[in-house]
Amino acid sequence: MSTNDIGLEIKDSKVLVKKLNNLLASYEIYYQNLRNFHWNITGPNFFELHAKFEELYNEATLAIDETAERILTLGERPYSSFSEYIENSVITEAKKVEEAKKMVEIVRDNLNSLLKLERSVLGTAGDHGDEGTVTLMSDYISAKEKTVWMLSAYLK
Repeated sequence: MSTNDIGLEIKDSKVLVKKLNNLLASYEIYYQNLRNFHWNITGPNFFELHAKFEELYNEATLAIDETAERILTLGERPYSSFSEYIENSVITEAKKVEEAKKMVEIVRDNLNSLLKLERSVLGTAGDHGDEGTVTLMSDYISAKEKTVWMLSAYLK
């Protein structure tokens, strides 16, 4: 059998799953960075940034679950351990960041890293006729681009 349960070529899906797992790992580190900032934000922008970081990590939680479920739909196993996340993420852990502006810059930069991965997944999915993954990535990209614009405006 050369196709998976949803009729896509297994060899093509394996290429896509590798990229999706890298995206998943990067989302997990991004999520933890947001939790870190949510817990540790102080200063005059506390209330707005505390709420914004929570909003963003809640959105990330949904994307993490949808990405893992897409990997399962393609017939493969999603990464599920912190060692896999750290090893495969393009995003690094943000440790002991204390300045609010730096936190926002890191979030914006993390989102740009996720965008780059999502665009790569989108291209690969399109090349292999995987409309389900194309739609998922397209939705993520549109939402993220707006958030990056807003965070960039905040930093000016």
